[in-house]
Amino acid sequence: MKTAFLNGDKVYLRPLEREDAPLLVRWMNDPEVTRTLNIYRPVNLRIEEDFIDKMLQSEHDLALGIVVRDTDHLIGATGLHRMDFKNSHSSFGISIGAKAEWGKGYGSEATRLLVGYAFDTLNLNRVWLYVFEHNERGIRTYEKVGFKKEGTLRQDRYQEGRYYDTIVMGMLREEWRPSNR
Repeated sequence: MKTAFLNGDKVYLRPLEREDAPLLVRWMNDPEVTRTLNIYRPVNLRIEEDFIDKMLQSEHDLALGIVVRDTDHLIGATGLHRMDFKNSHSSFGISIGAKAEWGKGYGSEATRLLVGYAFDTLNLNRVWLYVFEHNERGIRTYEKVGFKKEGTLRQDRYQEGRYYDTIVMGMLREEWRPSNR
């Protein structure tokens, strides 16, 4: 096990390392993975290394790798971004890049771990996210963890020859229940 930051039953979250960049590049150039992300340009090794360096130095962003405990394999990344400590909120993002690991509950557990950290350690009051309407698996996961739909950005995303809505979801600290943890 590398340096675990947050521990769950199935996964642990750890800081991303520059050595993770080649794997992240592969995932960020896979259309099946990026279909649910706000990525529309190819990514190369330098861009991914710069992203990791920037995240490690940022006071307003936290990017962590998602690692399966049983295999010690990195399968994705998650993060809190645009942390606003004055107004006590942050955006949330997650991607499981290892497609063979989809549907195993790893994303749900990673989401719970990081949202719990946002509320219980960082003392944030609100965590929010954007999710595309066609990302049904993501929407189910977010709702299961406790996020609520707050609004819709109509026809906000052009992809695959058509426009899709972007759904805004959020959770307040007071909505973070023991059953979410």
